[in-house]
Amino acid sequence: MNADSTRPIHVTVWGENRHEQAEPSVAKIYPDGMHNAIRRGIEHWLGERATVATATLDDPEHGLTEEVLAGTDVLTWWGHAAHGEVSDEVVERVHRHVLSGMGLVVLHSGHWSKIFTKLMGTTCTLRWRSENDRELVWTVNPTHPIARGIPHPIDIPAQEMYGEQFDIPAPDELIFISSFTGGEVFRSGCTFRRGNGKIFYFSPGDQDYPVYHHQDVLHVIANGAEWAAGDRSRRELPTLLRYEMGDFFGGHGYRGAMNNKENAE
Repeated sequence: MNADSTRPIHVTVWGENRHEQAEPSVAKIYPDGMHNAIRRGIEHWLGERATVATATLDDPEHGLTEEVLAGTDVLTWWGHAAHGEVSDEVVERVHRHVLSGMGLVVLHSGHWSKIFTKLMGTTCTLRWRSENDRELVWTVNPTHPIARGIPHPIDIPAQEMYGEQFDIPAPDELIFISSFTGGEVFRSGCTFRRGNGKIFYFSPGDQDYPVYHHQDVLHVIANGAEWAAGDRSRRELPTLLRYEMGDFFGGHGYRGAMNNKENAE
């Protein structure tokens, strides 16, 4: 949570918003988009502790301008059909803000987004099947803040199956695992730290099923956003500094071995 606990965290909910426009079955489930269903869930569970805005792929700069990201404590990300349409320039911008301390909550098929694979450094591939499975989300770390108030297990009656192997680095923390009708299991709730930023991946949520109307799923996302939110007053990239003997606090700027000769003269 922020150092200034009196100020609400600001969450930007990013959604691809393509299935909702192209597929009537999805539009029926999410008439104003999955991003707005997620926004309402965060607003419900965090109340006055958060302000929430949305952005979509077709917005100018995907809605993720430098100004928007600078004012965002935590970004949630849902994408699926159009990962390749996300601008590399915007991905670099989001990556820099995550390393500088902005939180990131990656949802469902966002596992294959450019930003998540860049942060993980792996393929992030997995086993999957979309045949109306039942998913049970089991809490394996009940003391974690993201698991606060979450039932054990969450019962999702209809969902797409995600199963192992999930090609990600070993998570810093494993909070949830899921089991499915076919016997598959999946690390469905994981945390990572990259630079000064905190990342939470949570898998439940597919465009073909009303998972983002499930209050327990929305509660997890809200908890994840609150956990991942950075301290905006300290938004900065980790920096390499040179220190003199006995200099514990200030340090000195360092631009590389071939660029600091003037400091040695």
